[in-house]
Amino acid sequence: MCGIIGYYGKSEALPIILSGLKKLEYRGYDSAGVAIIGENGKVFSSKAVGKIKELEEKINGDKEILTCQHSKEGRAPHVHVGIGHTRWATHGVPAERNAHPHTDCKENIWVVHNGIIENYQQLKKNLEKKGHKFVSETDTEVIAHLLEDLYNGNITETLMSALKLLKGTYGLVVMDKREPKKLLAARLGSPLVIGLGEGETIFASDVSVILRYTKEVIYLDEGEIAEINGTGLKIFNAERKEVDKNISQVEWNVDQAEKQGYPHFMLKEIFEQAEAVKNSIRGRFVLEEGKAKLGGLEASVERIRHIDRIMIVACGTARQAGLIGEYMFEEYAGIPTEVDYASEFRYRKPIINEKTALLAISQSGETADTLAAIREGKEKGALTLGIVNVVGSTIARVTDAGIYNHIGPEIAVASTKAFTSELAVLALMTVLLGRQRDMSLVTGQRIIQELQALPEKINKVLALSDQIKAIAKKYSKCDNFAFLGRKYNHPVANEAAIKLKEISYIHAEGFASGEMKHGPIALIDADFPSFFFAPRDSVYEKNVSNMEEIKARGGKIIAVTTEGNGKLEGLADDVIYIPKTLEMLTPILSVIPAQLFAYHMAIIRGCDVDRPRNLAKSVTVE
Repeated sequence: MCGIIGYYGKSEALPIILSGLKKLEYRGYDSAGVAIIGENGKVFSSKAVGKIKELEEKINGDKEILTCQHSKEGRAPHVHVGIGHTRWATHGVPAERNAHPHTDCKENIWVVHNGIIENYQQLKKNLEKKGHKFVSETDTEVIAHLLEDLYNGNITETLMSALKLLKGTYGLVVMDKREPKKLLAARLGSPLVIGLGEGETIFASDVSVILRYTKEVIYLDEGEIAEINGTGLKIFNAERKEVDKNISQVEWNVDQAEKQGYPHFMLKEIFEQAEAVKNSIRGRFVLEEGKAKLGGLEASVERIRHIDRIMIVACGTARQAGLIGEYMFEEYAGIPTEVDYASEFRYRKPIINEKTALLAISQSGETADTLAAIREGKEKGALTLGIVNVVGSTIARVTDAGIYNHIGPEIAVASTKAFTSELAVLALMTVLLGRQRDMSLVTGQRIIQELQALPEKINKVLALSDQIKAIAKKYSKCDNFAFLGRKYNHPVANEAAIKLKEISYIHAEGFASGEMKHGPIALIDADFPSFFFAPRDSVYEKNVSNMEEIKARGGKIIAVTTEGNGKLEGLADDVIYIPKTLEMLTPILSVIPAQLFAYHMAIIRGCDVDRPRNLAKSVTVE
């Protein structure tokens, strides 16, 4: 979603802010802006619609802001406070007037904001009655005018008062030119992290912005306010009391957040999947006992032993991982499991009790809908668990227990390595749950051994990239695709459709293979290819029957199947072979051809694979 950076320190603010905004480009945005305080106390601001380079070009043509940002010869840089933002439109069209930072009538207070202020219309109406003039269509501008209206000579106290009047979610950074030695941040439902460098402090919505300067960070909790000033950093809770915060060390490094020679982050992350799966399972099992050892769940292991139902909540790609987890938990651990769209969960009055485990899956750990579902589960007494990749993220902190993926940053909007990592973690959870119940030692050992063998098998699938590129080129003129699978590979079909549509803008749908004849088969013709996931598993023959139905209607077929299975050569138009593994683990291998197919298709069609239109990496609004 939108991205925030605020800088306070010894260096020139503008270059650091612009560099930070570039790090935030992967999140999805339509406009960007900056504001810095100059040596004379004046605020210089610039905004632009489009990419960060449009903003840079505009700044480079602005003599006033360029003069402001450079120190005189022999003097230390004087511009040390500034804020920046990348906006993903919610209230108001992409336009300079709607881009952040926003300011008040007198241009004293400047605000960048992630989230949604739900009562902004009423606040705006009241402020307009008092004479405030608004220039944008956004909810954010209300915050700047509200601060102006409440200002009492201390911007920190004013912000504390203003936050009491806001309904909704926010990650905020606030700058006031009358108090140039202060920079404020606040959060409620939208992530903010504080980077602690030598003589400089950075507020950001994403840790990737901070890595170049420091690996020491503080994660703001719900309702907290941070103030950096000439004497140091202070953090206050919602009751205005100063609190002590732990400093965390970021596991990632700068190199992990760079492309490292790959043309796109998405391709880099696809090719990192062998290492990602290895990192996700490393040190998390005891092979001799056929057991999983998940440190993040140890404090709750006895309660987990007595749960009789699991509810998985997630959105998008994470939800498809959850659907595969449902098959795993029920088949191998014997626990009734259901998967919900997190965005719908709290609206259907789910039946939950203390023997229910609510498992939230989220790459970012900040997904607003998933957080809302967790809160609903907590209120009803459920044990809340999480699978997240970002250490210190909100979901990681608010759940009772959880598991980190440990796969490094995932930058591309389209999730790839997080998905396969989530499946590996779910397989380990299956072993944990199963061995607490009726799973045998041999079965536990077999699952662990197959998980250990996956990285090498993943690399064998990645070696097929050129073959898959050729297949993509063959079908690159098609505007519709059906993806089909059964049992464990039905969610893979859904995920494959998500990947293709989100980065190549091709219409694609995922179906359970057996459902085609119940309506969707009417769509099939020579220009509507079907992509089947048909490994040699318990439903293979059923899948073959469904392929025959497509073939009989003149449809083209691309099939993913197990090595050594030559029986599809005459039936499918193109066949991609993956190594053999346990049926429950086939999705980790079968999804990779779909990821590569989507990537190559998008490149052939000239799409921006890392930053597809209208999408954001971390969805922090409902």
